[in-house]
Amino acid sequence: MDSELREKRRRRIRARLKGTARRPRASVWRGTRSISVQLVDDMKGHTLLSFRRTGGKGGKLKAAGVLGEEVGKKALEAGIKEVLFDRGGYVYHGRVKAVAEGMRKAGLNL
Repeated sequence: MDSELREKRRRRIRARLKGTARRPRASVWRGTRSISVQLVDDMKGHTLLSFRRTGGKGGKLKAAGVLGEEVGKKALEAGIKEVLFDRGGYVYHGRVKAVAEGMRKAGLNL
């Protein structure tokens, strides 16, 4: 039941978000051991940048924050200043929030 509700919420969110080359969609995937972020241009159907990080010495929450900063820095180097944040149906809390805050800290506009 829980997975059905999550999938329904995910489809509803994705119907509203469309990334472009100037403002790609930052899609977050949260697993039990790792977290990943992809910057996607939905108009062309291309993944512009892809990142993945596993929890290390500081734990999963710290790894998520570091991943967000890494995504922000690489996106700015690629000329991307603004992204649409797609939380993938996950609650904006914990690791998902840490990724978003790390991206903002690096200088990206969400």
